Amino acid sequence: MFKVGITGNIGSGKTTVCKIFEVLGIPVFYADDAAKEVMVADAELIAGIKQAFGNQSYLEEGTLNRKYIAGIVFNNKEELATLNALVHPAVFRAFDKWVLGQKNAPYVLKEAAILFESGSYKMCDRTVIVTAPLDLRVKRVTGRDGITADEVKSRNDRQFSEEKKLTMANDVIINDDTQLVIPQVLKLHELYLSLAQTT
Repeated sequence: MFKVGITGNIGSGKTTVCKIFEVLGIPVFYADDAAKEVMVADAELIAGIKQAFGNQSYLEEGTLNRKYIAGIVFNNKEELATLNALVHPAVFRAFDKWVLGQKNAPYVLKEAAILFESGSYKMCDRTVIVTAPLDLRVKRVTGRDGITADEVKSRNDRQFSEEKKLTMANDVIINDDTQLVIPQVLKLHELYLSLAQTT
């Protein structure tokens, strides 16, 4: 199966781009959603989290004690790295399992905010980044999530810079409200269809 990783910094519009691919019949794996699922479904991950952060990491009914975990990892890079080191492999396992169920698709997309940071781009045959200027991304997110510009910039700073991602990605979709996005997606769709047939 030909796998395309898609990413973009906060407010870039990568989810919108993914929806266009979905309209074209391409299945999309959303890594953030999968991360939430594996935290309550992957026995290996649950055991790892309890071992690293204590049994109180989970509430009695088996759901993740988000407030407790957030209190530990928030503003603590070492603890966050520990959590990520447990979660990322579980998401990778979930992706591999998901791909097996997409046999009829010409190719699949893996959407991940931290595609490059987590190393999951290595599981993909090709990568694409959705870009937009920072001021436009800040405007989008403050309007969408009701948070301050400083909070958006703080979240953005926790990811690789757009410049760094541009050097790592194979393809680029510019979503700056001046260029049409659908023709860019269609062009890449044709490229991925042809690449998928030759691999």
